[in-house]
This record gives sequence, C-alpha cells and structure tokens, in this order.
Amino acid sequence: MRVADLMISPPVTVPADSTAAEAARLMADRAIGCVLVTDSRALLGVLTDRDLVVRVLAGDTDANTSVARLMSAPPLTVDADDELATAYRTFRRTGVRRLPVLRDGVPVGVITVDDLFLDVLQHFADLLGPVSRSTLHDEAAPPTRRTTP
Repeated sequence: MRVADLMISPPVTVPADSTAAEAARLMADRAIGCVLVTDSRALLGVLTDRDLVVRVLAGDTDANTSVARLMSAPPLTVDADDELATAYRTFRRTGVRRLPVLRDGVPVGVITVDDLFLDVLQHFADLLGPVSRSTLHDEAAPPTRRTTP
C-alpha cells in the first residue's frame, strides 16, 4: 500500500503572509489540526494547532503574526508514491503526528499518525472476523464424548 492510498487530499494550505488568527479559524472551520504553508505551489512549512497554542497563546505572541514566523520549517515530508512503511518509519523516527505528502515536489495531501492507526485497526478487524466466526462455530458444536477402546 502506498501513502497516497491513506492520505487526506487535497491538503488545506495558507499563504505565508496569513495571520495566526486566520490559520486558527481555518483549522477550526475545517476541523483539522494543521495547515500547510505554501508560496504558490511550493511547500514552505507546516503550522499545527500545537504550534498555535505553544507559540501564540503560551508564547504571548500576537494573533496577527504571520504564519511564516510560527510554522515549523523545513517540513518533514513523504512522497505520495512511497510505501506506507516509509511513513511509519518517519513517524517513529521523528515523533511528528502529521506529514505533508508531495508529488513532484507539490503538496497533494497530508497523512497522520491517526490514519495509520485506523489502517492497522482495519487490518486487525479483517483478521478478527474469520477468527471470531471460527471460534463461535467451534463453541456452538456440542462436545463429543471420547470412548476408550
């Protein structure tokens, strides 16, 4: 399976001169935890809900500060055609929770740790169905008596 199979697309982007307040409102309206900061089509950085809390609210920074001053840059990314294992390794190695997904250097989506959790849970559910049916079938059969010859 490839990253493109699980990513959320299209990504929500903001220009670098957007304010923290504008980005926060957009995140709230879209019920998302990050926006990609872009210049034309090039990815400049990532701004997360945590960045806003730590750098604006707790950091006593003005809400009219540009996202370019608050974003995490350079962003860690994965390619849309990468195997999911690449995303797993990147999440494990870095501790980030969201990764922009690029195709030919252009942002085309975002993949999150939660997306991978859901994928793993779906695989478990796929395995659990036949196992549980087999277990229920075995338990439904009456026990047989062994007779000694």
